[in-house]
Formats: sequence, C-alpha cells, structure tokens
Amino acid sequence: MNPKHPRILVIAGSDPSGGAGIQADLKTAQAFGVYAQTAITAVTVQNTLGVTGNHMVPPQIVRDQIIACLSDIGADAIKTGMLGNAEMVETVAATLAEHAPDIPLVVDPVMVAKGGSALLDASAITALKKKLLPLATIATPNLPEAEVLTGISPTSEHRVRNAAMVLKLTGVNAVLFKGGHGEGAVVRDILWRGDDFIPFESPRIDTRHTHGTGCTLATAIACGLAQGLELPDAVGRAIAYVQNAIRTAPGLGQGHGPLNHLR
Repeated sequence: MNPKHPRILVIAGSDPSGGAGIQADLKTAQAFGVYAQTAITAVTVQNTLGVTGNHMVPPQIVRDQIIACLSDIGADAIKTGMLGNAEMVETVAATLAEHAPDIPLVVDPVMVAKGGSALLDASAITALKKKLLPLATIATPNLPEAEVLTGISPTSEHRVRNAAMVLKLTGVNAVLFKGGHGEGAVVRDILWRGDDFIPFESPRIDTRHTHGTGCTLATAIACGLAQGLELPDAVGRAIAYVQNAIRTAPGLGQGHGPLNHLR
C-alpha cells in the first residue's frame, strides 16, 4: 500500500448520467482521497429512468486495460462492478488471478439495474461463482442478488447464515448482505466473515434518489481497504458514507436520482 496516495482499480461499466457505474466510482474515490483508475467493461445508455442500451467492450481490451493500470501505477485494492457476460467474467478473473493475486478485491455482483434491466446473463452467474468469487476479499450482494447466488432469500438471521454457508463453498472470504431491498424502518446490513456475523443498522430513508448505491458502497469499501482499514471498519465507514449521500441527494432526474458523492 502507498500510504500517501492509496490507489484503487475499478472494473465496471459506464453510466452516462453519472449516477452509477464508473462515474459514481470515480466520485466516491475522490471523496475519500483515493486515486482511482478504471477498466471499462461496457458503455451503457441510461439515465435515472432506466437502461435503454448497452455495448460490451471486447474482453481482451478490458484485460489490456487492467494490465496497463496494474503494471504502471498499481493498485492497493480492486473493485469489480458490471461485467455483463460469462466471457467477461472469466477474462477478468483470469487476469486478476495472474496479475493481482494479493490485492484486496471487492466484488459487487451487479445483476440488475435500478430500473429493472438485466446486467448479467445466466451463464455469467455460473462463471461468477466459479471463477471470480473465489478471488474476492468480500462480495457485496443485495438481497435479490444473494438469492440468485445461493437459492436462499436472506431475509432473516437464520437465512443469512444459510446463505453465507452456501457462498463459503465458492471460496469467498467475506460477504456483505445488503439490506436495502428489505422492509421496515431500519436497513440491516450483515457482514459475514469467518464465524462472525456483524450487523450494521441504519434508518431507512424514504426517497427515490438511490441510483448507484451499490456501486458507491462497494467502491467506498475498496477505498477503505486501499487505505489500510480492517474490513469491518471499511464496511462501517462505507455504509455511513452512503447513508449521508442518500440523505443529501441533490434531487436530480425524473426517476431514481443520483446520490450526493461530495463529503
């Protein structure tokens, strides 16, 4: 780790409206004083109303972007977001296994956009579980994504424990079960690591301005790891940051509006 200039590499898709994807990742890293590099996997057509188009970058170009960043500036943590298809997942996993085996990796298993559009196909989910999750320091699924990955809807403490045991079989070291899709006045995120289940509770904010929350949270965790924080501390700080970003959202757009990434 470079203590003066912590560095992250984000491997994800682009959001032209600036609320999610690479654009949200860059804003988040800037807020934490972390230098961010990017390997862009897809160019999407989207805004706060939803995704209407998507062009995948050739996997070889994504591999070359990753190597270009790691072989020069380097990285203290890496985050993956939208990967789109099985070939991309497999290429990214193989590249990271070869060129970044010891760098902390945050895997955000992006499957569906805020507006409901699919961002990961079925074959890619299998590749994600077999190829990428075993490399991850932490995965950050929301409740629907966790159910897809495990076949268990983690809506209770017992179910969270069962889902964690299923994901443990993939080789992932830790999982943050994000509770934003749950119900009730309190959002309950649960970090599973080893034998520990650490809850983080936050008041649920009644707002439509939640575009890019998953991207932002995962990148904020990666920033913490790049800065040398222990995983629970990185997670707790990231959750607090996202809560503030939602609470102070600028109110832009006609649909799911973007967050306030400024601190």
